[in-house]
Amino acid sequence: MALMMSVSGVRGLIGQTLTPALAAELGCALGTLLGGGKVVIGRDTRPSGPMLQAAVVAGLLAAGCEPILLEVASTPAVGLMVRRHRAAGGVIITASHNPIAWNGIKFLTDEGLAPPPETAKKLYELYQAKAFKLADAVSIRQPRSDPSGPAEHVAATLGIVEPAGIAARKYRIVLDSINGAGGEEGRLLLEKLGCEVIHVNAEPTGQFAHTPEPIAENLTQLCDEVRRHRSDAGFAQDPDADRLAIVDETGRFIGEEYTLALAAKYMFAAHPGPTAANLSTSRMIDDLAAAAGGPCKVYRAAVGEANVVATMKAHGCVWGGEGNGGVIDTRVGVIRDSLVAMGLVLQLMASTGKSIGQLVAEIPAYTMVKTKFECSKERIARVLQAVKDRCRDQRASDIDGLRVDFDDGWAHIRGSNTEPIIRIIAEAVTPARADALVAEMKAILDSVH
Repeated sequence: MALMMSVSGVRGLIGQTLTPALAAELGCALGTLLGGGKVVIGRDTRPSGPMLQAAVVAGLLAAGCEPILLEVASTPAVGLMVRRHRAAGGVIITASHNPIAWNGIKFLTDEGLAPPPETAKKLYELYQAKAFKLADAVSIRQPRSDPSGPAEHVAATLGIVEPAGIAARKYRIVLDSINGAGGEEGRLLLEKLGCEVIHVNAEPTGQFAHTPEPIAENLTQLCDEVRRHRSDAGFAQDPDADRLAIVDETGRFIGEEYTLALAAKYMFAAHPGPTAANLSTSRMIDDLAAAAGGPCKVYRAAVGEANVVATMKAHGCVWGGEGNGGVIDTRVGVIRDSLVAMGLVLQLMASTGKSIGQLVAEIPAYTMVKTKFECSKERIARVLQAVKDRCRDQRASDIDGLRVDFDDGWAHIRGSNTEPIIRIIAEAVTPARADALVAEMKAILDSVH
C-alpha cells in the first residue's frame, strides 16, 4: 500500500512503507524548514512508536534542533506543550484511529496546530529533494525530556469548567482508552472532577483491545460496561485521544456527531458567540445556534482541523470542531481534544441536572449516511460541476468539494486527498431521505465519464 503524505502528516505500514530511514529524513526536512530551535515530540502507544520517535529525533538533531521528548502523550497535550515551550514546532508519532499495523508522523506549527497546505508542501519538497541543511559537529544539540505534558493538559482542561459543581454530582463514568495515549490524562481529569472511574483498556500497550476507531461497532464492550456498572456515561477515546465518542446511561452509543452537539449546547448557553465546524458536520449544531439566538452562529469550514481553526480565527470563535467527535477549545488548545469534550459534556450534565439521554432527546435528530466510490482525480472535478449544475437552485458551498443544502437535508461530495475515491455524505430528517440524497448524488456520479 502506498505511503500517504498530506497536510495531516504521513501515514504508512510499519516494515513496508513507513521506515526509520524515511522518518529520519522527514526529521531532517522539518528541522531544515524550521531553521533549528525547539521541537516538542510525543507519541501514542503503538509498539513502533519508540523506533519512529528515535529516527525523527535523529533527523531533528542532525538539522540543529533541540528535541523536547514528552514520550507517551495525547495529540492535544503535544499541541499544548509546543506553546508552553515556545517551540518552533512539534511532532506526534501516531496513526490516530488506524489499526496497529500503521503508524504516522504528524507535524505541528509553533501554534501547536497542523500546518497549512503551503507549509506542508514545502516540507515534502525538502524531503523529496533531500535539500537538508545539516548542523556541524559542534552545533549538535542534546534532546531533553519533559514528562509534564499529561498533567499540564489536565490542568488546562480543568480551567474551562467548574470542577466543584461537577464533583458534587459524583458521576460514575466508564472510560475506554483503547490502550492508547489518552488513558493517563483521561483518568486523571475524571478523578479530579470527582468521578468514579471504571477504566477499561487502560494499559498503554498499544495492543488495541478492539478496532480503534471510536464508532458503534467497535464499542460494544463499552456499552456493556456502562449497563453493567449502571454508569452515568461511557467515554471512548481514540489512540491519540483527539476524538471522543459517547455512550449514554442506558448503554446506547449515541453517535460521534453528538459529541460536538452536546458541547455546543453547553457553550451556546454559557458563552454565547460564534463557532466553526466543517462542511461534513451535522446540522444539529446549526439548530442549536438558531435556538440560542443572539450572537450564536455557525461558520462552515473545509474538512480538516487546520481549516476549522483558520475559520475560528477569522470569525473570533472561542470554540469549534468536527463531527467526528473532535471538539476544539482555544482556551486549552487549537487541536481536537477528547479531554475538553469530556469536561464540557460533564459540565452540561452538571449545570442542567440532566442525563446524556435526556440532553440528546432535546436536540433535533437526523440520520447521516457516509459512502465512498472509486473515482479518478480527473473525473472528480467534472462530477462536482455536474452536481452544481443539477442543484443550481439550492444553497451550496464549494470551499471543499461541494455541499448542497436542501430544506430537509444536505449532501457533501468531495474527493479524497490521498486515494482515487469520492466521498458522498448525506444527512436528512429521515433515513429514507438520507439514502435518497446519496442515491441522487451517486446517479450524477454515474452519469459523468
